[in-house]
Amino acid sequence: MNKFGLIGFPLEHSFSKKYYLEKIENEKLKGYDYDLYPINKLELLHELLKTENLTGINVTIPYKIEVIPYLDALTEEAQSIGAVNCIEFQKTDNKVRLIGHNTDVYGFKKSLIPLLSKGTNKALILGTGGASKAVEFALKALKIEYKLVSRTRRESILSYNELNKKLINSYNIIINTTPLGTFPNTEEFPDIPYKYITNNHICYDLIYNPTETKFLKLAKKQGAKTKNGYEMLVLQAEENWNIWTK
Repeated sequence: MNKFGLIGFPLEHSFSKKYYLEKIENEKLKGYDYDLYPINKLELLHELLKTENLTGINVTIPYKIEVIPYLDALTEEAQSIGAVNCIEFQKTDNKVRLIGHNTDVYGFKKSLIPLLSKGTNKALILGTGGASKAVEFALKALKIEYKLVSRTRRESILSYNELNKKLINSYNIIINTTPLGTFPNTEEFPDIPYKYITNNHICYDLIYNPTETKFLKLAKKQGAKTKNGYEMLVLQAEENWNIWTK
């Protein structure tokens, strides 16, 4: 039996279990299972690995960074971002090495590409938390110039107060990596001057619940192309599966 699972805490609203169990059933895959492991401290990971005989793990909040010391190696993406959302169990010479991957990069990059125009593409990344690091890595790979935006002005990071008409017009992609607008706080949204957004803009929200955040609604009202994070989630989930079953 190939058993995969998700570690994090809490996990009540996890996308992963439903997605993978439906995949196993719909594709009539034999010898696979997936479950949730809501561990309230990461020290319990060692015990989990001993008792559950897992062959692949997803990692979510709050352990994407904390899990790194437990691993034997990291991919280039995971090393650069400093966060892991997928652990590969690499078996060699009767030993198992734990390899940390970050498939959020793959999911975001592949879901963004169809939206890009042939003209100049420059991006504003709203937020500087862990999710923004994967977006930065993907934009670098796509050779898209970007600026980070945060509540506080820092070196090379803009503040929300600095976003004027000229800046918004200069950056045709706006990506929300903050949790603002996530269910149940659906009336929250990043404080940017939406009146300067036009039909030349792409507005992308990493949030997938709700399917249309206030950020996306306000951008759509201005004529922008919009996209939520659901396809990114599906793409990274499929990449995790490819890593585990290759």
